Amino acid sequence: MSMEIWTEKYRPKTLGDVINQKHVVNALKSWVSEGSIPHILFSGRAGVGKTTVAIALARDLFKDNWEGNFLELNASSERGIDVIRGRIKDFARIKSIGTEFKIIFLDEADSLTPEAQQALRRTMEMYSGSCRFILSCNYSSRLIEPIQSRCAVFRFKELSKEDVLQYIDRIIKNECITAEKEGVEAVYEVSGGDLRKTTNILQAASTLGTVTKDSVYVVSSQAKPKDIEEMLSFAVGGKFKEARKKLYELIVSQGLSGEDVVRSIHRQIFELELPEEAKLKLLELIGEYEYRLNMGSDELIQLEAFLAQVLKTGKSIQ
Repeated sequence: MSMEIWTEKYRPKTLGDVINQKHVVNALKSWVSEGSIPHILFSGRAGVGKTTVAIALARDLFKDNWEGNFLELNASSERGIDVIRGRIKDFARIKSIGTEFKIIFLDEADSLTPEAQQALRRTMEMYSGSCRFILSCNYSSRLIEPIQSRCAVFRFKELSKEDVLQYIDRIIKNECITAEKEGVEAVYEVSGGDLRKTTNILQAASTLGTVTKDSVYVVSSQAKPKDIEEMLSFAVGGKFKEARKKLYELIVSQGLSGEDVVRSIHRQIFELELPEEAKLKLLELIGEYEYRLNMGSDELIQLEAFLAQVLKTGKSIQ
């Protein structure tokens, strides 16, 4: 089995290799054939291929010279106005190699401060003849309107389960690893369709031998759905002591964080055999307690209080 980092090994190298996102890829291929692109804004959740598509576009446009004509920056770590005035302007001033323009890829551009966004808007205007900007973000609404209006906007869709399972199957065959069907399903459930997370979980689980459901939950530090379902069932059934014991097992024995447990509860609520009205009440509660945890409250106290509320909800429907 290869010791390479699989996220890089299986990252598509060209636009033709990109999984799904055909509405984006087809438009970009058309621009590649013309040899020019406008400023571009990619919007979508993490792990759907925004960075991969940007790099593949640069490879297809510039061929062997792509690295010299492509600058990648992450705005979440370099989010101030100095980055725009410094690194971006310096790169924009340098003559491109074997082409008329270069590409500056700004990942997580929605993390830029308002002042930095205003500076970026002006920079995009000044260097539009020699530079094209590709901006990537999770939330396009956090970018100022003048930047959005200067870009061709592409919204990346969430990958379908079929796409993710085909991708997993390709890695399993290429790496000659064995995986149970339940293990593959668990990889998909835990990753939530994020291909980067999918690849990392699969590589980590494969080091333990056959990829099983249990090994996936071990390497991803996620609560098993069965444990969460059992805890909630105890609470709904009025068995608070047993529910509390299960909670302690998850947090103390398995080492899960309160936020991990909350996210797992959120997913499992929909699987409970409860009236829809009761599920809505639990969703409202989990939102409230997730907020409290984010504000720094003690996770055990808050989750115990949540289980107490679940018990009250269970009694109200009996």
